[in-house]
Amino acid sequence: MIESITIAGAASFDGVPQVLGGLSQLNFFYGPNGTGKTTISRVIADDQRFPACTVVWKRGTKLQTMVYNRDFVTRNFAQSAELKGIFTLGEQRVDALAKITAMKAEFDDLTKKIEQLTRTLQGDDGTGGKRGDLAALEAELRTKCWNQKQKHDAKLRGAFEGFRNNGDKFKEKVLIEQAGNSAAVVALADLEKRAETVFGPPPTLEPSLEAAQTAELLALASNPILAKPVIGRADVDIAAMIQKLGNSDWVRKGLAFYDVNGQRCPFCQQTMSETLAQGLREYFDETFERDSQAIADLARAYKAAATQIQQRLDVMLAAPSRFLDVDGLKREKALLDSQVTVNLQHIATKEKEPSQRVTLEPLTDVLARVRDLIEAANAKVTAHNRIVANLTQERRELTAQVWKYLLEVELKDDLASYDTKLKQLNKAIEALSGQIEAAGGERRDKAATIRELEKETTSVQPTIDAINALLSSFGFLGFSLAKAQDERCYKLGRPDGTDAKETLSEGERTFVSFLYFYHLLKGSNSESGITTDRVVVFDDPVSSLDSDVVFIVSSLIRGLFDEVRLGKGYIKQVFLLTHNVHFHKEVTFHPNRSGDNKMNDETFWTIRKTGLYSEIESHTTNPIKTSYQLLWAEVRKPDRFTHTIQNTLRRILESYFKVFGGVDPKHICDKFEGKDKLICNSLFSWVNCGSHGVDDDLFVSIDDSTVETYLKVFRAIFKKTEHLAHYKMMMGDAYADEPAEQPEGADQPVGEEAMVR
Repeated sequence: MIESITIAGAASFDGVPQVLGGLSQLNFFYGPNGTGKTTISRVIADDQRFPACTVVWKRGTKLQTMVYNRDFVTRNFAQSAELKGIFTLGEQRVDALAKITAMKAEFDDLTKKIEQLTRTLQGDDGTGGKRGDLAALEAELRTKCWNQKQKHDAKLRGAFEGFRNNGDKFKEKVLIEQAGNSAAVVALADLEKRAETVFGPPPTLEPSLEAAQTAELLALASNPILAKPVIGRADVDIAAMIQKLGNSDWVRKGLAFYDVNGQRCPFCQQTMSETLAQGLREYFDETFERDSQAIADLARAYKAAATQIQQRLDVMLAAPSRFLDVDGLKREKALLDSQVTVNLQHIATKEKEPSQRVTLEPLTDVLARVRDLIEAANAKVTAHNRIVANLTQERRELTAQVWKYLLEVELKDDLASYDTKLKQLNKAIEALSGQIEAAGGERRDKAATIRELEKETTSVQPTIDAINALLSSFGFLGFSLAKAQDERCYKLGRPDGTDAKETLSEGERTFVSFLYFYHLLKGSNSESGITTDRVVVFDDPVSSLDSDVVFIVSSLIRGLFDEVRLGKGYIKQVFLLTHNVHFHKEVTFHPNRSGDNKMNDETFWTIRKTGLYSEIESHTTNPIKTSYQLLWAEVRKPDRFTHTIQNTLRRILESYFKVFGGVDPKHICDKFEGKDKLICNSLFSWVNCGSHGVDDDLFVSIDDSTVETYLKVFRAIFKKTEHLAHYKMMMGDAYADEPAEQPEGADQPVGEEAMVR
């Protein structure tokens, strides 16, 4: 049975897709000609012809569809002089019929088994069951994988290239990597740091940092002259006094002023003896001068070596490498500068007072830390340059390591849970699929056996007898059905033996084609397939038929409805589409119906066309009462169709005043003046044009604002003729009082009861 139909992109259903949901055993559709009824029947007949349309079958079991529409009539009554024979089960072979019945029951049991297994496998709508659980599992993993992509995309996006824009592709990549990624697990911080180079803008080679030369400076700091007291000769007479006083440095400085002070003591200004002066000169001999010069040379060399190191570090810090620990080097440089300054001060003191022992601040540790910082930076430069030289391989390795990090750190538990559940679901799906396949094979065997049994007991003659009996009983005596020459087809003949098919009237052709289809529902065009379950569609089967024949067709179809409701026969669902109000009321009649309420096995639909597109509306009650009520229903709609509303108003006025009331339209129009009178005359002029069909195309093109004027005059016609009560009744909840409406007289509607029967 069909559960739902979606119609889109077909004929007039080219607007918003129309969804027919909650379909039941019996489904009734009413719609004027041209609204799309035949399109619906064609979609049911073969939805593959309409890619934008979908037909959903209950539990996925598709039944045979048999559709009566103009395509069926053309195919069977216009393309060949003969009709295909309808094979039905004969009643002579009781044993064969019993076997068919038993075999069909087994076939149906297998169908139910397959449906139950299918429901377990994929649910009622094809999206549940074990397959639904599998889809949910895949969706859950997809979400978790995609969350990782979102989390790391900013810094590791280069590793995700090709999979960044699709959650399914990203998840599949994770599973592929899970199966074959053998890369090492690397810390996230390292991955992100390398990604800056590998996945960043195209990198270039970086220069290494030139290390500072520290050996000379460290060697100068250990010069023995710094610890040596530099004093004069000990064998000079004056030496004992100088050593006793410990004023060698003081005496040496004073001696420098002796010669320029007129050979007088620079301290006491007394004339010194030549012997004392000579003794002082001999005290500061060549050894003293040589040591003093060594101290001066040390001072110059130490300052130059320290300056060379400081300047090189300043250059490094002025334009630092991106691999250098700049802050660390700044700290060590500041410490070095302070220690060098102190040492230069110590050396300067030694120069002034050579007899003093001087110890310099040790620079070994700070220079070692500076060296380590430079070497660390150069190690990174080397690694970077190695990457640049082999960028393709580095990208490949880093990409593998990024995916490995996701597998082993971020998604490890999720993937383990997914693998366990996936194995369980795949095992269940495989088992169910196997059972379905086995039951399907068994069912195919049953179907083949049924076809063979049907061939033994089928005949085309019962259909000939049944159709001819119906034709005769309804007064169609000018033609009858008979076997064609090959005895597997039918022909329509006159009593004189001539072919009647091409000379049938439209009504005769319609009736014969319906009877042919009606009997085909209980048989088959071949010797097998008679007991196949089927869905039946009737699309306007009473066009061009007289009212008495319409009644017969209605009775035959209602008989099929009873069989469907009781579960007899092989028809499981029926769709009936019509534009004939009388026929619709006949076929929907049921003695157990409560008012207009639909029964549990029914659905009611109306089809209307607004502008270029058709719309389908579902109803909880039978929407078709009388054609007169349908006209009023159109007036009550807030979205009434502008192009046909004036024709609707015309038909109401014709039915109420002219046909049932016998009121002269001229007397009504005389009650109006000015523009309203012209509108009233135009409405009744349409009445007098002679058209009596509800769905006529006669209209005057008017816009939305003019429609309101016509509706106002339409209401006024009922008011001025003292029939406003009828107007109120027919408008129902859509009725609204006019502003300052005057009290009305006693309203006596004409033929009111007849209008609503």
